[in-house]
Amino acid sequence: MIPQEIIRRKRDGDELDAAEISSFIAALAAGQLSEGQIGAFAMAVWFKGMSRTETVALTLAMADSGDRLQWADVDRPIADKHSTGGVGDNVSLMLAPIAAACGLAVPMISGRGLGHTGGTLDKLESIPGYMITPDADLFHKVVKEAGCAIIGQTGTLAPADGRLYAVRDVTATVDSIPLITASILSKKLAAGLETLVLDVKVGNGAFMADRDQAEILAQSLVEVANGAGVKTSALITDMNQPLADSAGNAVEMRNCLDFLAGRKADTRLETVVLAFAAEMLVKSGIAASSDEAEGMARRALSSGKAAEVFARMVSMLGGPADLIENPDRYLARAPVAKPVPAARSGWLAACDTRGIGVSVIDLGGGRRHPADRIDHRVGFSELRPLGTRVNAGEPIALVHAADDAAAERAVAALAAHYRITEEKPELTPVIAGLI
Repeated sequence: MIPQEIIRRKRDGDELDAAEISSFIAALAAGQLSEGQIGAFAMAVWFKGMSRTETVALTLAMADSGDRLQWADVDRPIADKHSTGGVGDNVSLMLAPIAAACGLAVPMISGRGLGHTGGTLDKLESIPGYMITPDADLFHKVVKEAGCAIIGQTGTLAPADGRLYAVRDVTATVDSIPLITASILSKKLAAGLETLVLDVKVGNGAFMADRDQAEILAQSLVEVANGAGVKTSALITDMNQPLADSAGNAVEMRNCLDFLAGRKADTRLETVVLAFAAEMLVKSGIAASSDEAEGMARRALSSGKAAEVFARMVSMLGGPADLIENPDRYLARAPVAKPVPAARSGWLAACDTRGIGVSVIDLGGGRRHPADRIDHRVGFSELRPLGTRVNAGEPIALVHAADDAAAERAVAALAAHYRITEEKPELTPVIAGLI
């Protein structure tokens, strides 16, 4: 394999065959390519694109660049969910134990915050002792015995993706549909999944602000995943406002515990969680219809079974066994909490969701640089949903900050992120489509 010939062919718009793609990715994983060659390949794909056949080959090659997890001794369907990222999006934390309580095995490999979006791993690290990188044997044991485990990507799963992504990040080639598709799905294939559901966000708080682009990405992910042998579907969901009523790390973990205790019923968050639980259960053959599956998910919540699964997962991965009973003992609170008053009376009509995510970072709840340490205590809670009628001075959120100065800045920033109108707004549905 001559790397520059493969780069040249893709640069010229030729379709690469599976052997060419496989040899290029194998050389990348082995450290045999320069960053220049990797960057040139990524830029050629960015400009010329890839066919579905090429994208499937790229995804499989990246999945095969490291270990593949095996679940032969787990007598449950192996399923997972992936989100393209949003603000206040803590769906995975509740969805995994709900799905496990209904009979699925969920080996969920998650990520940290990216840009203005929050990361599942950062939220889990607000729990003292929780191991996000257990060894393979413990990961397997937790999935088998608890039903689910939410952890971070290890260096042995799809290592080619890690190197390729690092180069894409500094060569302006992140937003390539084939490269996004292969990056997301290679890790899922390496996890040994049988079924997968995807949450493709669209709106001013998503990476895909345009509905057409979100549908193109969702279609690519679904077609490539199914082409690679994993039964997959995607829901397109609204990210024109935070999904949960909290945005941060410990505050979203508290939100998760409240949800599992049944205190977040009739919310946009509940709608999304139950929709994904239903899709996972139907796709895996556990339920025959969405209505049956949603009923199963609701019973897993109301009976406390989902909460029990979550508690067992946390305990087996090093966290406190009584987190659900005693969250205040373990989840740190910020020393300053200040309400955000509504600037005027009227209806909460719109918000800058991306700006809210950036404001969490400004509080210290996210990273500007990869090496930054996160303050898990800070963020926003009690965020009022769009379509709410408020009076001037009435709180629309609560800021959690490390000091008074940071709290005052966040209060002003959050108030500026909301638009209040005299007319009641027409809101888009939280679930925009199924692919």
